[in-house]
Amino acid sequence: MYIRFLVSNAAAGSVIGKGGSTITEFQSKSGARIQLSRNHETFPGTSDRIIMVSGAIDDILKAMELILAKLFDELNVEDNEDVGPRTKVRLIVPNSSCGSIIGKGGATIK
Repeated sequence: MYIRFLVSNAAAGSVIGKGGSTITEFQSKSGARIQLSRNHETFPGTSDRIIMVSGAIDDILKAMELILAKLFDELNVEDNEDVGPRTKVRLIVPNSSCGSIIGKGGATIK
């Protein structure tokens, strides 16, 4: 099983860490495999890099928790509603899966 999502090049650098230390730590703690596209390999139509997390579902969820916590910490945003997000994460979802995520009339996603 795997999940893929997009992040900016700067966010990808945070996930990798100095000399790969952060990604190695996350893989060790979660048991999941975490792969990033190379610096010049972006998702079509974007400047974002692809992160793919694979393994057992519980391992993937733990890795996602670690990655998202790291990205959230990097934001260092004060509790202020006027401040907009400084980074974003986009999931890559196959067209065939969109219907089940949205649900009839948007019921599931709501």
